[in-house]
Amino acid sequence: MQYRQLGQWGVRVSTVGLGSWLTYGGTVGEETAIACIRRAYELDVNFFDTANAYHRGRAEEVMGEALEPFDRSSYVLATKVFFPMGEGPNDHGLSRKHIMEQCEASLDRLDTDYIDLYQCHRYDDDVPLEETCRAMDDLVRAGKILYWGVSEWNAEQLAAAVELCREETWAVPVSNQPQYSALWRGIEADVLPECEELGMGNVVWSPLAMGILTGKYVSVDDVPEDSRAATDGRMFMGNYFTNEVLAAVQELRVVAEEAGCTVGQLSLAWCLRQPAVSSVIVGATKVEHVEENVRAADLELDATAFDAVDNILGPFAAS
Repeated sequence: MQYRQLGQWGVRVSTVGLGSWLTYGGTVGEETAIACIRRAYELDVNFFDTANAYHRGRAEEVMGEALEPFDRSSYVLATKVFFPMGEGPNDHGLSRKHIMEQCEASLDRLDTDYIDLYQCHRYDDDVPLEETCRAMDDLVRAGKILYWGVSEWNAEQLAAAVELCREETWAVPVSNQPQYSALWRGIEADVLPECEELGMGNVVWSPLAMGILTGKYVSVDDVPEDSRAATDGRMFMGNYFTNEVLAAVQELRVVAEEAGCTVGQLSLAWCLRQPAVSSVIVGATKVEHVEENVRAADLELDATAFDAVDNILGPFAAS
C-alpha cells in the first residue's frame, strides 16, 4: 500500500480508500459490509469514508462497528455534514447549529471520541461562509475533529474558505472530495490546480464511474444481476451507461493486459497519476472487490498506458 499526504498537511492516507455510499447500511448486508471493511484494513487501507446522510446514519453505525476492533490511531476516519437528517428547518445545511449537532450525532454513531476528517458535503449558499468556517475551527479546538474538508466545492469557494481561515487564524480546510474519473474530468481545469495552489489534497469519489470503468458491463441490455446497474444505483450512472461508452471501456482490456492489471485497476491508477489526488475512494459489495481495488495502490504504470486511456475514453469524457 502507498500513502500520500492530504495536500501539504501531515496526515497520510492510503492511496486507495474505502467508502460507503449506496452500500453499507443499505443495499449490502451488514455481515458483508463489515467483512469488506475489515478486509480493507487487513490490506493496509487506512482511509475510510462515510457520511451522516448515507442511509440516515446507518452507514456510520456499520463503519463504527467494523472498525471497533482496531487501534483508533491506525486509521483515518472521515464523515460529512450537509444533507437533511430530519424534517425540521435546521436539520440540514452548514449552519453552526446543524454542524455542531450532527458532529455529536456522528461521533455517537461511529462510536468514537473524534473524527479525523470532517467534511462539508456541499457548499451552503444560505449560510455565511464565516459561520461554517468558525464552527469547524471550534470543533478542531475542542478535539472533536482533527481536520476539516469539503466535498464538491468549486475553485472560487475553496479559495474563499482558505483565505478567510488564514485571515482569522482558524483551522483551514485541508481537503476536497470531488467526483473524478476518466469519464468525469470536470475538476481538471480549475479545481485541481486551485487545490495544489492552496495546499489541499483531493480524495476523489466514483473513480470507477459507478462501476462502469471496471469493464464488467458489455451491454446496457445485459447487466449482472448483483451489479449496481441492476438496482436503483443505475440512476446515478448518468449519460455514461450507453453501449458506445461500454464498448470503449472494453477497448481498455488490451491496455490493461499489456500493463499487467485489470481495467478497474488501470482506471484507479489513471486518477492517481494526478499529484493533487491523495486517495481514490472505492466502493465494494464483495470482499473480492476490495482485494482487486487495493492492488491498484502499488501499480507503477508507464505514461503510455494513461495516454491510451485518454485516447479511448477522451471523446466520451465530461470536462
